[in-house]
Order: sequence, then structure tokens, then C-alpha cells
Amino acid sequence: MEKFFELKERGTNIKTEVLGGTVSFITIAYILAVNPLILSAAHMDAGAVFTATALASALATFMMAICANMPFVLSSGMGLNSYLAYSVVLTMGYTFQQALGAIFVEGLIFIFLSLVNIREAIFNAIPPSLKIAVSVGIGLFISFIGLQNSHIVIDGVTLVKLYSFKESIANGMFQSEGITVILALIGLMITAFLLIKNVKGAVLFGIIATWGLGMICQAVGWYVPNPEKGFFSLFPNGIVSMPASLEPTFMQLDFSSIFSFEFFTILCAFLFVDLFDTIGTVIGCATKANLLDENGKLPKVKQVLLTDAVGTTVGSLLGTSTITTFVESSAGIAEGGKTGLTALTAGCLFLLALFFSPVFLAIPAFATAPALIMVGFLMMQQVAKINWTDDILTAIPAYITIFSMAFMYSISEGICFGVISYTLLHVFSGRAKDVTPLMYILTVLFILKYIFL
Repeated sequence: MEKFFELKERGTNIKTEVLGGTVSFITIAYILAVNPLILSAAHMDAGAVFTATALASALATFMMAICANMPFVLSSGMGLNSYLAYSVVLTMGYTFQQALGAIFVEGLIFIFLSLVNIREAIFNAIPPSLKIAVSVGIGLFISFIGLQNSHIVIDGVTLVKLYSFKESIANGMFQSEGITVILALIGLMITAFLLIKNVKGAVLFGIIATWGLGMICQAVGWYVPNPEKGFFSLFPNGIVSMPASLEPTFMQLDFSSIFSFEFFTILCAFLFVDLFDTIGTVIGCATKANLLDENGKLPKVKQVLLTDAVGTTVGSLLGTSTITTFVESSAGIAEGGKTGLTALTAGCLFLLALFFSPVFLAIPAFATAPALIMVGFLMMQQVAKINWTDDILTAIPAYITIFSMAFMYSISEGICFGVISYTLLHVFSGRAKDVTPLMYILTVLFILKYIFL
């Protein structure tokens, strides 16, 4: 195992890799509960979606481990599942079978682009300064996700605002929502303290400690579940369960509208978001794990991107939304995961989740939120590698990339604005020759995307 996964060469060991895979899975496990909930709005069977999501995630993550030897974990991408359910099906009137058909075609296109090295070329074309910025931007982005998941930050008249305990007491939500915010803040301090003390497994222990405190609060009556508001019991309602049948979603592909303009528009949306979300996530996670070489390239990037493409194709056949590399993989990387053994561990846990779903589905968002926030801190450390004073020409596009990811709530938008600003600023500054031809092509495509999509 050490030889196959090159553990010594990457300065890691089996214990660290297994720990990293476990942490990655726990921070990603929420998708097993959220994906069926979202896709059921598109008239898909929730039980079948759960099984399809777990199987597709496990198969794609296994492929990442074996073929690419990278610590990246894959599952059904958030955002793309909402686009399928609420835009394609509920708003545009397509069936979920037609949506799955679009995802299948998307996967085939990505397989082709990966085999002919186009996706790899795009990955390598992004300048080193922007690659660092992508990692930092993802750090802010994932921190914001954690703040939202824990309800520390909520919707408000200023778009976002701090959670108000006074309001929660007034509207009777303190014992269900308010207490979880307090628990998340306590969990954040616990995780931070463990990181300061260099405790191995700090992120995982923080998740477990926060969940444990939550169960104590429920046992003594401080936390009261309120399912109607989305606050469920923190105790598993069982241990073992049999997987639901795949029959309602398996091979339910419909290509009847494949030659329509609307289908092309849907396909382009899936293609664009998945392509640059994946590239951005891989860049960020690989940078954090110190896997990029001296030229800013990732060894076996072709296998990484091909795995993502195959996962999307297989996922559509099983009956779930686009499979993509998850940004939460950075949580396992922060614990020291650097090889495919991290991914292999997470893949095994996805399979276990099929039979122990009550346990995994009981892990609350407020328990994993502190982990995401602190992983964001760890990824933000890369910002020191950007030359902020002596090379402002590359620093400004890096800055634009960082704030775009966080404030526009999109990894792909961060890459778009980073690439566009990098190219245009170099042209305006008389350094057009420093920009590669592919960066010019990407800039034009991104501008056209904002005009027509």
C-alpha cells in the first residue's frame, strides 16, 4: 500500500491518510441528505437518489484513488443539483429524465475533452499567481459556507447579517436554532484550540465534540428538534438500514429534446459550471496539499479530470446530478491527506453509508461548520505567497479572483473574473506578450458567456 500510493515520497503514512479520508467524508456526508431533498423537488424518488448518490460518489472517488492517486473526494455537486431541480425541471418544464440526459452528454463531452488534453491545457494555462488566488478564494468561500450552514450568518436586509439571539428568543426559535448557533461557535473554539495545540485529527475531533455537545443539549432539553423548520434530532434513529432501490432513477435518460436550442443552453450551463468549478477546486486543494510542481502543474491532472468526467457519466446513469470534485476535500487535506489512500478511505465510507445511513444522516450541519471555517483559515495561509507590492499587475487579478469567489458565491465566477482581469490588465499595461494564447481564448469565451448565457 505504501508503494502503490507513494506514501513515503509524499511524506505521509497510512494513519494520516485514513484520518484525512474520514474527515473529508464527514464534511461531505451532508450531500447524502441534501441531494435527495433537492432532487425530490424534480419528482425524483428520494430513496433512489440517496442510493445513486452514495454509489456514484464511491465509484468516482475510488477511481480518483486508483487512477490518479490524489486525495480528492467526489460527489453530486451543490448548485448543479439545484439548477437541475429548480431551473431545468420546475421552471423550464423539462422532465428529470431529460435533465439526466443532458448530464450524460455533458459527461461524454468532458471525457473527450480530458482525453484530448483540452481540460489539462486549461488547467496549466492559469498563471501561478491565479492558482494561489484560487486556493485563497476557496478558503474564503468554504468559510462562508460554514458560517451559513451553522446559521451564524443569515439572510438580511444587507444581504447577509449576524444571527440575532434576541430575535430567536422572540420568535421561539432559540431552543432549536439559537442553541445550534451557540454550539457551532463553541465547536469553532474547540477546533481552533486543537489546531493551536497541533493535535492530530483536530478537525475530526472538533466535529465529534460539537456533535456530542449537541446530543447532551438535546438530552437535557436545551435543544428541542423542530423538523418543520429543518432542525432534527441529533440522535440517529437507528444504526443499520438497507439501501433503497435504484429502479426509479436507474437508466432513466431521455434524449428526445437533444437537438433543441433549450437543450443546448442547459448543456452549456452544466458544462461551464462543472468545468471551472472542478478546475478551481482541484487547483485549490492541490495547492493546499503542495502537490503542484515547480511550474505550477499537477502530476496526473489528466487522470484527475477524466475521473471527474467518468463520475458525471456514471452518476447520470445511476440517477443523480453532476458528480464533481468537492471543495470540502480540503478538510481531509488539512489533516495531512496527500494521496489516493485518503480518497479510498472516503469512498469506502460512502459505501458504508448505504448500510449505516441513519448514523451519517444524523451528523448536523452545525457540527461540520466549524471544520469548514477552520479549513478556510488553513487555505487562506497561501495568500502570503502572492507578491502584493512588487508585482501589482499580477496581484490585482489575484485579488479580484479571491473576492469574486467569496462575494459572488461561485468558484467558477472567481476564475472567470480572474482570467479576464489578468488578460485585460496585461494588455492595457503593454505586456500582452506575457499572456498565453489560451488565456486570450478563455478571456473571449468568458466574456461571451456573460453576454449570451
